[in-house]
Amino acid sequence: MTKHQKRLSVPKSWPVERKTETFTVKADSGPHGEDGVPLLILLRDVLGYVQSRKEARYALDQGNVLVNGDDSVAEDRPIGMFDIVAFIEREEYYRVFPDEGGRLALTPIDADAAGSKLGKIEDKTKVAGDQTQLNLHDGQNLLVEDASEYSAGDSIVIDNDDSEVVAHFPYEEGSLVTAVRGAHAGEIGEVTEIQVTPGSGSNNVVVELLDEDGTFETVEEYVVVIDENFVGGDDE
Repeated sequence: MTKHQKRLSVPKSWPVERKTETFTVKADSGPHGEDGVPLLILLRDVLGYVQSRKEARYALDQGNVLVNGDDSVAEDRPIGMFDIVAFIEREEYYRVFPDEGGRLALTPIDADAAGSKLGKIEDKTKVAGDQTQLNLHDGQNLLVEDASEYSAGDSIVIDNDDSEVVAHFPYEEGSLVTAVRGAHAGEIGEVTEIQVTPGSGSNNVVVELLDEDGTFETVEEYVVVIDENFVGGDDE
């Protein structure tokens, strides 16, 4: 199987130039599906910390690069929305966050914020043992004994060490959200109205912009509930 991906066909969220070269590295199977960006692209093309796949492998073998607290990562490991990438020796910590063009970007955060990551609940599934499984946006699954407080569209913050839920943000009117896809990707605001669509169509959500006058409307699948720590990036 080829380890290369044509640049012109990569997802719009990938932070790569499409017309400079024909190919780029291909992501391995794993979190985030086809939207996952290979870690090598962040190390080489975005941060400039390595020049080649070989250098990336060497750097990762030293155990100083962590993804969501895990140091056992490969250079083609998919990186996606809300992942935490930490460079221990450099004392640099980043959250993967969509910019206003919808591309994934690295937002600096402090060391304390790097100990957990945000996940959007896509749906819930009943499993054996009378437990409920929360299925998150990046493919992660989390078992909870009492799922009554959680709903699809909510966001939770998960500790990277023990996978415990440390915070819960319901999806409802008044919630702080960011758009992660569509024409308003990267914009942040407060939900003022959730317009329920009859049948199987997507609900619409109206969002009042946080830092400027105006609102935007999009489908609710394109928004993720966040908290105030996501506003302003590195001033957490």
